[in-house]
Amino acid sequence: MKASIELSLYPLSEDYKVRIIQFINRLKQNHKDVDIHVNGMSTQIFGDFEVLMDMLKNELKAELEKHRTMAVLKIGDGELKPEGISKEIV
Repeated sequence: MKASIELSLYPLSEDYKVRIIQFINRLKQNHKDVDIHVNGMSTQIFGDFEVLMDMLKNELKAELEKHRTMAVLKIGDGELKPEGISKEIV
């Protein structure tokens, strides 16, 4: 099953911008089989549901073990890509 996930990461530290950028870059580097798009508010991730959930389970666990962080996820069925979505990374 294809899925769409919108992820917002909220590191509870002064260097929150750096933590967010490093997390997104790690996702992009380690998971080239997943379609990842970034905007100023959140990160959208598209792909196979099982692959996405395994990726987030591992990556969020690693982040939470190292840093005080909150994460908010929205998950939808299918690849719900809006028109003109950018693939630019911070």
